Amino acid sequence: MLEDRLTQPAHTSRRRFLVGIGTAAVAAAVAPRSLLASSWKSKPDNRVILGSGKHTYEWIKGWAKLPDGMRFGNTHGAVVIDSHGRVYMNTDSENAVIVFDSEGRYIKSWGKELKNGTHGMAIRKEGGVEYLYLTHTGRHELIKTDLEGKIIWAIGYPEKSGVYKKADEYKPTGVSFAPNGDFYVTDGYGKYWVHHYNAKGEYVRSWGGMGSEPGKLNNPHGIWVDTRGKTPLVVVADRANHRLQLFGLDGKHISFVTNDFRLPSNFDQRGQELAVADLQGRVTILGKDNKVITHLGDNPDPAKRGKNGVPPEQWVDGQFISPHCPRWDSHGNLYVAEWLFNGRITKLKRVK
Repeated sequence: MLEDRLTQPAHTSRRRFLVGIGTAAVAAAVAPRSLLASSWKSKPDNRVILGSGKHTYEWIKGWAKLPDGMRFGNTHGAVVIDSHGRVYMNTDSENAVIVFDSEGRYIKSWGKELKNGTHGMAIRKEGGVEYLYLTHTGRHELIKTDLEGKIIWAIGYPEKSGVYKKADEYKPTGVSFAPNGDFYVTDGYGKYWVHHYNAKGEYVRSWGGMGSEPGKLNNPHGIWVDTRGKTPLVVVADRANHRLQLFGLDGKHISFVTNDFRLPSNFDQRGQELAVADLQGRVTILGKDNKVITHLGDNPDPAKRGKNGVPPEQWVDGQFISPHCPRWDSHGNLYVAEWLFNGRITKLKRVK
């Protein structure tokens, strides 16, 4: 599986990987009590509650309801929400995009031609119409569709970058838009570069490549254009380096964020806060200063963290296994898609 490669990248030794996990485990053990308040607790009415303060959520059991006979299959992608509150998620099956309403009722699915490879996803309104943008690792493309699944266009590998000899070397994993319409695509499973396009879809520049020094990346999995400050920044989930890396819109390195991340994967922003899906069993909420506010659903069993093959009978409500992408809705509820062979998407309902 591709994600297996990410948890132990080709350029990172197993020893280094295990040391990284060990460091994270020790850090968690000595973390302030306020950060460990995310450990789930069951209420007398059997509700499972995560977090604390304004980040208190109810884990909605069995939220996603599929039609009889339909199965998720492997979930290895993103989740986005349209202006009507409909929730879109990816699978590796012929139902590459599945759509639910906010109560978890199945609406529709599509994408037979996109089977095995939908990964990153963004939704964007253009001229009053909403479109989906999907990265596809198998087709080596960024694809624009309408909300019914009709393909509008596709952009292949960035030949002008000079990074690739052939399309197969390019395996895009994330996409995000700047306020001016420019967009950025991460090649998280290929050669570890970020590619910048203007609003017309024209190639602008690239940066990155394998490494750990400033500006270099190791499995740049997800990407987000952060608008919390006066100047937008590009935030990259520099996953195998166990950190976030911040860049200007021109690709110049700004800084690192190293808040005890295990394997940060994808982001979402709401107001001045950033949600980070950490593949190793939890979701982290960062404040405007990028300090940790809380961890949600932290799995107490290291043997289950970031494991695609954990069977459903071992899943525990209130505990994540492999969070892959988070997304807030307009009411502050948080949806989390996980990387699991049998598929899972969870709704965390905000408790007011």
